[in-house]
Amino acid sequence: MWLSDAQKIGIALVAFGIFFQFLGIILLFDGPLLALGNILFLSGLPLIIGPTKTFYFFSRREKWRGTLCFFGGILLVFFKWPITGICIEFIGFVGLFGSFFPVILQALRQTPIIGTFLSLPYIRQAADKIAGVRQSAV
Repeated sequence: MWLSDAQKIGIALVAFGIFFQFLGIILLFDGPLLALGNILFLSGLPLIIGPTKTFYFFSRREKWRGTLCFFGGILLVFFKWPITGICIEFIGFVGLFGSFFPVILQALRQTPIIGTFLSLPYIRQAADKIAGVRQSAV
């Protein structure tokens, strides 16, 4: 396979981090689960793309607002303000990773069942608008 062992571990850590974040939100903003999800997500990201690229990703000038919101939200979760922290963290997450949404949407459209659903006329337009996909003039 084309992934190294460290990248496989990083993907597992990020996946568990997202799972614990989701579980913490479902269980009425349970602080320890949200904190564990944040720690796992942040420890898995450098393993996937490397520590140097991770540092440059978070420190780019156009991503400073997203970085501050993301890490500020994590700090609020650690300081026992989970609802406010997750809201601010979500704003930062969109600011940091918002440019990936069109790529993720295109990948989901190529899957068998989800792709058929996302290709329906009204759902396609709504998903494109949410993901920020630009419509080309024909």
